[in-house]
Amino acid sequence: MNLMKTRAAALPRRDARTGFSLAELMVVIVILGLLATLVLPNVMQRLSQAFGGKVKADVMAIHNALTEYAVSNDGLFPDSLDVLVEPDDNGYTILQGTRIPLDPWKNEYLYEPPGGGEVRPRVYSLGKDGAVGGEGDDADVDNWSIIDGR
Repeated sequence: MNLMKTRAAALPRRDARTGFSLAELMVVIVILGLLATLVLPNVMQRLSQAFGGKVKADVMAIHNALTEYAVSNDGLFPDSLDVLVEPDDNGYTILQGTRIPLDPWKNEYLYEPPGGGEVRPRVYSLGKDGAVGGEGDDADVDNWSIIDGR
């Protein structure tokens, strides 16, 4: 019996109160809230910039593929973008991939072949809102404005 008391005395005693107090949890929650309010706007701004960069890169890739198509077809542009991802006899596609990419907001890029006095094709995205016009993420982006530096 004496041996049992010795072993029990040798074990570290566990405090009856373990964990965090309500005040400690509240301090942690307030700190996390402050960090979120400081970090989240910067993250959203960077995400918006990344989407704008992706739109411009995609529009210009499609524009370049259309130009390559026209060079190979006596200056004629296709009626739709689908021909850019159709493999030829050697399995080569003008635009890499098996389908036309979507813009960052999961909308299809739009295409207008040259016509009505315009000699250049137009490739564009209507932006996040999917409607003509807009500002910021809702602004339309097309190859003409990118090429012209607007």
